[in-house]
Amino acid sequence: MSPSLDLLTPKTKGTSNGVSNGIHKPVQDGFGTRAIHVGSSPDASTGAVIPAISLSTTYAQSAPGVHKGYEYSRSDNPNRNALESLLASIEVGGQQGLAFASGSAATGVVVQALGHGAHVLSVNDIYGGTHRYLTRVAREAQGVDVTLLDLEVADEEAVAEAIKPNTKLVWLESPTNPTLKLMDIARIAKIVRAHPVQPLLLVDNTFLSPYYSSPLQLGADLVLHSLTKYVNGHSDVVMGAVILPPARNATAKAFAEKLRFLQNATGAVPSPYDSWLAQRGAKTLALRMKQHGANALKVARALKRNPLVREVMYPGLEGDRRYDLAWKSLSAHAKKWIVEEHLRVEPSVDAPAGGFPFSGMISFRLPSYDAAVAFLTSTRLFTLAESLGGVESLAEHPASMTHGGIPEAERAALGIDGGLVRLSVGVEEAEDLVRDVEQALERVRVAGF
Repeated sequence: MSPSLDLLTPKTKGTSNGVSNGIHKPVQDGFGTRAIHVGSSPDASTGAVIPAISLSTTYAQSAPGVHKGYEYSRSDNPNRNALESLLASIEVGGQQGLAFASGSAATGVVVQALGHGAHVLSVNDIYGGTHRYLTRVAREAQGVDVTLLDLEVADEEAVAEAIKPNTKLVWLESPTNPTLKLMDIARIAKIVRAHPVQPLLLVDNTFLSPYYSSPLQLGADLVLHSLTKYVNGHSDVVMGAVILPPARNATAKAFAEKLRFLQNATGAVPSPYDSWLAQRGAKTLALRMKQHGANALKVARALKRNPLVREVMYPGLEGDRRYDLAWKSLSAHAKKWIVEEHLRVEPSVDAPAGGFPFSGMISFRLPSYDAAVAFLTSTRLFTLAESLGGVESLAEHPASMTHGGIPEAERAALGIDGGLVRLSVGVEEAEDLVRDVEQALERVRVAGF
């Protein structure tokens, strides 16, 4: 069994891959094994295989200030600690995880930790809630200055010039929401680390999950997740997280300590029950992500074949402009699965022919807003709803739903127009999902759009 943190054992401030209570041990277990076992040792007193839910808000002390590692549940809770240990293990390169009440709460604490008057350089195509927080909340409350730049195509000089003396953070989503721009994280990390200002690099890894991408291995200083999505995977928990590697310098170390302080001080923590649910969901993350990706590739191919569809955005689809970078960006464990089990081809540094699974998110473009609405109201299995990453398939209209709060001119510049549709491909039978997409597109054709 991998190094794990017993549910009843008080948390050290970060349990990582290969580190348990400060003792370095070689980690040989695979991703799926760690997802099941880390943070989930059998209960020492009862032998229960599944951790209990610890609902107590306070803990007995044998003398003033003398306790078993827990004082008050906002500061530490066995279920949250177990989840945080798990997250640090499956986000390869992680040393400590911090769980929050939502992805937006995680975003808020990260930006609060930057202090007043900081500058953030962000990719321009980001989740609507992140855009709102950076450009409205942080700007008004902290005087944070934000530069939005297309970091998918910006060259080294443009990125370096966009970093100001007060730049504290570079914010990436990869792929972006909803147009699936793909960042060369290693390239940007190299630019950031070579710059005299040395800002921290954050990657929002929600769309790929720790299964398909390992940003900390590519040079990121911290990874953010909306655990609501793939990690929990069942559309029944709202939660976020930040995972950090061993600090590369004093600035990164101080920032990690501030995040931990703010997690407690602001109280933006998840409940024990939600932490338990998210940990349970993460146990099947590897299985689910394989199916999400395999299904999405088949749906993307079906969309590509349809003459009504003007553009398909799926980096794992052969012919996509991001295809080679997507292959290069894959985590080692995802690439191993794709090569050995999914495609059954010889390992190669080059992207394989024919496409490969790359998570479950697809965006595609129809001729008009009316065509998009006709599609979205004609599906049977794809539910019209916000969010993503659950076992069930979802479809949404970014311009009027998740990104409706972004000014229209900005949306247009980003390619978020009325015809854009975003799919979160679930783990149903692939042929059923393909049939559903094809019949909905046929209804759009018959309607004359």
